[in-house]
Amino acid sequence: MGVPLLDLKAQYRTIREEIEREIAEVFESQYYILGPKVSELEAEIAAYSRVKHAVGVSSGTDALLIALMAEGIGAGDEVVTTPFTFFATAGSIHRVGARPVFVDIDPVTFNIDPSGIEAAITDRTRAILPVHLFGQMANMDPILELAKAHGIPVIEDAAQAIGAEDKGRRAGSLGAYGCFSFFPSKNLGGAGDGGIVTTQDDARHEILVKMRVHGGVQMYHHEFVGGNFRLDALQAAVVKVKLKHLDGWTEGRRKNAAIYDRLFTEAGLIEQGVVLPKVVGSRHIFNQYTLRVPNRDDLVEHLKQRGVGCSVYYPVPMHLQQCFRYLGHKQGDFPESERAANEVVSLPIYPELTEAQLEEVVAAVAEFYA
Repeated sequence: MGVPLLDLKAQYRTIREEIEREIAEVFESQYYILGPKVSELEAEIAAYSRVKHAVGVSSGTDALLIALMAEGIGAGDEVVTTPFTFFATAGSIHRVGARPVFVDIDPVTFNIDPSGIEAAITDRTRAILPVHLFGQMANMDPILELAKAHGIPVIEDAAQAIGAEDKGRRAGSLGAYGCFSFFPSKNLGGAGDGGIVTTQDDARHEILVKMRVHGGVQMYHHEFVGGNFRLDALQAAVVKVKLKHLDGWTEGRRKNAAIYDRLFTEAGLIEQGVVLPKVVGSRHIFNQYTLRVPNRDDLVEHLKQRGVGCSVYYPVPMHLQQCFRYLGHKQGDFPESERAANEVVSLPIYPELTEAQLEEVVAAVAEFYA
């Protein structure tokens, strides 16, 4: 019957009336940029993520960018991060004029390996930017200890990890900033671009609020050069509705992941070299359900022919991207990231999937390795 990688229409059908009411309120108010809906969402996200403040912005990419700008990071500075991530992580560092300094990943979690960070820190390092990839938090305690020892902030790229936890602590609550995305395919997605930045720090919150409106809250008066990073009220309205359902959807994803684990094991696919995701933190939200597999590219082609949705996040690590050639890296510099890029494939995991659909996905994988 075919299984799509994501089915947003199935989700929308369950919340259509709530969405329409919220959107109608925005149109009646004619308040489209920032305003009450954005303020309400900021308060709700701050409470959900267990932080003091949240600042709505125009995208997840801009969340990263504004955090870097708020720290005054620019030309000649360095930011330590992972090469195995979505482009926005390293791209935002480059855009402020700084240099991304890569540290290889832990092969189990796909997140930055804290043991490699100390050697990457120099007198030019201005921040550490870990990514909570696929919905599981990075190993934050050693990262926070290193950052404190060197007097530099941590900026969490939590675009894929809203509600994820490590030792009961929520993503986006541990660093100086947490950067989230409301891209429609995320666990908490809008109806277009949008994002939010969290912080526990009052002074940083004040800077973020000014930074997103060109560096000043009083019209035509600018304390510094910021940007147009404002969140639209329509996006805030959609995300506000979805936030009420997020924990239920997350539990649906976690339940589906557990079913996948059982089905893959029962099908004997572990013996065929298929490596299942390993939950290390206390709450993995499964933005993706990502396997390591032999003959990945051939498997992807097989699944497409069977009508089973899948995707590769990410086929080319950042240090091998053409635009980052100036960094001077070569094949083999970050072997775990390169190995992951050649082996990973993500399967449908959205909460509306039926067990029959999950069985169909596993059967299609088993057919390939038979």
